[in-house]
Order: sequence, then structure tokens, then C-alpha cells
Amino acid sequence: MIYLQLFLSFLQIGLFSIGGGYAAMPLIQNQVVQKTGWLTMREFTDLITIAEMTPGPMAVNSATFVGIRIAGIPGAIVATLGCILPSCLILSFLFWIYQRYKNVSALQQILSSLRPAVVALIAAAGFSILRTVVFGGESAAFSHIDWIGLSLFLAAFLALRKFRCNPILTMLLCGGACLAVQLF
Repeated sequence: MIYLQLFLSFLQIGLFSIGGGYAAMPLIQNQVVQKTGWLTMREFTDLITIAEMTPGPMAVNSATFVGIRIAGIPGAIVATLGCILPSCLILSFLFWIYQRYKNVSALQQILSSLRPAVVALIAAAGFSILRTVVFGGESAAFSHIDWIGLSLFLAAFLALRKFRCNPILTMLLCGGACLAVQLF
């Protein structure tokens, strides 16, 4: 019975938590603190902290944590499956639709019109990160420039674009260089 309850609770979270981890927090709190009483509010805040620190989506990490706390490893598996099942089904359905209608010109026009928006979103995120690195989150004033961060950005950009270096190696080298500068 507890496995079914875990599955259904996290199935609801997986189905209705559109918008990422922070959008899922009230749903998770409602299910695991208020409805079922599996966690106290203090334990819930600890859960959110742990779920944010560990790699992966917060809702999935929360499901795994609550599942293992309530019913051990089988509970973790059941809760995690409940959380990811809606996404898997929706994506499978969308993939089926795409495969079936990928040669329809209207679909191709829709997808091609979305490409600039996706590029703009990625560019905006990149510029936001660059601004944080170069100006340290401060206003974009010349006196606030982090010259080390800017130099590492330009070196990484050059290594990736001109010399086609491995991105993982480039990140590791930049991280090592930043660590060396901070230590000395």
C-alpha cells in the first residue's frame, strides 16, 4: 500500500510540476508534508537543500530521498518512477507525433520559427553568465571588471572556436587556472 501511495504522490508531482524544480517545491511540500505527513517542515527544508545540491532535477532527487526514507530502496525506485513517468510518456508521445508528421511543411515551419528563439534564450543565458563572471554581478562599470575572469573567457572562447579544443579539457584548464590564481 505504501508503494502505491508513494507512486501516486510523485506521479502527481511529475505530472503537474511544469516549470522546473522551484515550481515543483509547493507540490512536493503539499504531498510529503501536508497530505501524507511523511516529513516535517524542518525535514522538508533539509530535503530541498539536499535535492538542490545533488546532480539532477530537484523533483526526481526529492522523490528518491522521500522514497528511500519511507520504504527503503524499493520505495525510492517506486517514487522516482512515479515522478519521471509523466515526462517519459509525454516526450514519447511528442516524439511519435514528430516522427509521424516530420515531413509536413507546417511542422517544419513551426520548428524553424522556434530556432531563433532557442538561440536567443541560450545567448541570453550565456551573456548573463558572462556578465556575472566579468562584473561579479555588479553594475557593468569598467571599474568592476574581473580581468582574470575576462581573460579566461577569452582564452576559452579562442581555444574552442579557433583551435577546436575539447570543451571538457578547456573547462578543466580554466578551472585549474582560476584555482591557481586564487591560491597565489
